[in-house]
Amino acid sequence: METIKVCKNCLMPSSRPRVVFNKEGICNACIYIENKKKIDWKLREKEFLEICNQNRSNDGSYDCIVPWSGGKDSSSIAHKLKFKYNMNPLLVTFSPLIPSEIGKYNRNSLINCGLDNYFFSPNGNISQYLANRFLIERGNPKIHWDAGVNALPVHVAIEKNIKLIFFAEHGESEYGGNVLKENSDKIRDLDEVLENQIGDVPENWIDNNVSINDLNMYRYPDVEKISKKDIKAYYFSYFFKWDIFENFKYCKENFDFKLNDTRISGTFQNYDSMDDHIDHLYYYMQYIKFGFGRCLRDVSRLVQNKHLSREDAINYVEKYDGEFPNDNLDQVLNYLKIDLIKLNEIIELHRNKEIWSMDNNKINKSFKID
Repeated sequence: METIKVCKNCLMPSSRPRVVFNKEGICNACIYIENKKKIDWKLREKEFLEICNQNRSNDGSYDCIVPWSGGKDSSSIAHKLKFKYNMNPLLVTFSPLIPSEIGKYNRNSLINCGLDNYFFSPNGNISQYLANRFLIERGNPKIHWDAGVNALPVHVAIEKNIKLIFFAEHGESEYGGNVLKENSDKIRDLDEVLENQIGDVPENWIDNNVSINDLNMYRYPDVEKISKKDIKAYYFSYFFKWDIFENFKYCKENFDFKLNDTRISGTFQNYDSMDDHIDHLYYYMQYIKFGFGRCLRDVSRLVQNKHLSREDAINYVEKYDGEFPNDNLDQVLNYLKIDLIKLNEIIELHRNKEIWSMDNNKINKSFKID
């Protein structure tokens, strides 16, 4: 591995998969966000309104789908579509692996504002088995969930003949990654989803415990079916300046959006990724594999959008990044059917030897955030 760089603006390290740095040491996420200053957002909103006007229902039927976790980002999109743009969205949810009470509360809160929700719970035995298997094999217990979250809204669109889907942000552009096509940040591209977000196809998961019949809602629908139904999927972040902190503020100001009582394990904030208890372990494994965890992820996005100084970001990272995921740990271990000894074995199995080294019985990281 080459020497790991740290973005001179947002702190994101080059160990993040697919991130690219320029000669000045700035990551492509920061460059993308800086280039937004040149965008005519009124023109983008006009384009968005044209799409809404072409698809808006006049008979009470659903006119668009919002893939919805109940978190701040998808909730702000759903609320705006319904109450600002007079659309009739169907909110589509692929169940979290270990749903949290606060996640349930926030979903119910938005539903009670007057929106409908299609909530899908997959086969629990299969989901638990895959979470355990993928944690051991790949250091990521959510691979199958990522596939389901991407596939389910398209399945529902086909089933209910809804031609418009609004996904949230284009992560490869917003957070630094591999943008495969020129308009990938506007129109959702299947090739990019499979390569960058999922990195696999569910057919590869078949073994003695999992059959093809268990994987229907994890598998992306056939492209011909999508084309025949004339389904279009856009990123909301193309039409409106994407800012996760502004999304949080919007939710707090417009409906009863509840926050965590204390800061979330591994970070300083209490308002993001609260829906699934397994996220604590998911972000910790990211720290083990790539050298950055939940806190660095959070501060980099705030620095990029001028909500946090670089100095304060460094202080938060030094204090919280890589904190062991003790929150709801017993519940997570029970779900994964492992004990703490086994978890620690899995952690060490996936510890990136090019990032971490052992010196005098102390584990050290090969790069410093400064």
